[in-house]
Amino acid sequence: MHREDSAPNLSLDRPRPGPSYKWWVVGMLWFICFFNYADRMAINAVSTVLKKEYHFDNEQFGMIASAFMYVYALSAPFAGQVGDKFPRKLLILGGLFVWSAVTGATAYCRTLWQFVFVRATEGLGETFYFPATMSLVADYHTKKTRSLAMGLHQTSVYAGTIGGTTLAGLLAENFGWQSPFMVFGACGIGLGLILAVFLREPTRNEAERFEAGAIESKTEPPAIPIWQFLGELVRTPTALLLIAAFFGANSVGLVFMTWMPNYLSEEFGMALAKAAFVSTFYQQMASVVGSIIGGALADRARRLLPGGRILTQSLGAFFGIPFIYLAGMTTRSHELIVYLTLIGLAKGIYDANIWASMYDVVHPSRRATMLGLANMIGWFGAGCGTYGFGLATARWKISMGQALSSTAIVYAVVALLLLIAGTLCAPRDIRRAEAASATPE
Repeated sequence: MHREDSAPNLSLDRPRPGPSYKWWVVGMLWFICFFNYADRMAINAVSTVLKKEYHFDNEQFGMIASAFMYVYALSAPFAGQVGDKFPRKLLILGGLFVWSAVTGATAYCRTLWQFVFVRATEGLGETFYFPATMSLVADYHTKKTRSLAMGLHQTSVYAGTIGGTTLAGLLAENFGWQSPFMVFGACGIGLGLILAVFLREPTRNEAERFEAGAIESKTEPPAIPIWQFLGELVRTPTALLLIAAFFGANSVGLVFMTWMPNYLSEEFGMALAKAAFVSTFYQQMASVVGSIIGGALADRARRLLPGGRILTQSLGAFFGIPFIYLAGMTTRSHELIVYLTLIGLAKGIYDANIWASMYDVVHPSRRATMLGLANMIGWFGAGCGTYGFGLATARWKISMGQALSSTAIVYAVVALLLLIAGTLCAPRDIRRAEAASATPE
């Protein structure tokens, strides 16, 4: 595949900005990602209201919540391929405009299938964000700072989850359930118009080439067809194990994100706004801390061991297992808050290195494609977990607490997969990826 067959990169003739700009990029993307998560999480904060007003049961609300996840997952490989071929700035900002408009449209839904439709459409808009964004961040940060940069960006996920869920609960209590969707949609569109002026598209593999003193080259590694990427992937066991681990970790994480406000409202009698706050604040704030610690720790570990990032993820997963189990067993709200906080800390350590670990074992020209495929599988797991939780509690009469605790088994499998990947598979796969990156295609 020749470069002239691909869409042009708009940054090739633009000078590289100063060294601090790579951190400004993280900051700008932080605000976009805040709304990426605030918009998708707002529906969870108003679940109790929607179930009461429109007579949805747990299974039906599980359909609404999982519609986003399934479409997000199914469209992710396409989004990854697009992210490796077209300017990522356009994909990031274009996605922001689309999902913000759909978020605003949610306020006008009245039936089950209307809610399913807008959630599915929002998933289609948001699926382009992460493949393009993480590829762009990786082209500003080498392996020396990549985990920290992605860990800092990851804190916006937690802030968006807290802000989206809590603010949606407050607005819904005071101005009706429709108000948060209108506010978030308008704010996202305004943000996109502002950042269109300041966000710069880098060249592919710019960070490594600049570090090697070859940034003056105007050629970029070409994108490859998906079938060629899949052929490389099946010969990279580390990548396969990381994707499998992401499937499990995301299924557990989204069960807690989606159902915790409803769990606190029904099982602990909390008001809508309080349930929205408690379900997100303690866990997500702890994840902010865990993400920063996990990013810095993984960058250091990566300099000592090839699989250092992956082993850091494994450490976080092992730490979270007992607290996931206890969160569903306790009947005391103050104990639950402690467990949610510790789960959040563990999750942050894992989350900070999801994409940096994968990027250690794939060529720079495959980064968006890799993330797209991983997102497909990971968010399919999220959809299965979210819908399965609703199905189990609605039809099989399993309590919400029991269903929450059972997800600790999944997290234990995740931790073991990461341990195997980091110790047995990563050294060979990382050496091969580094050699391929150093050789022009």
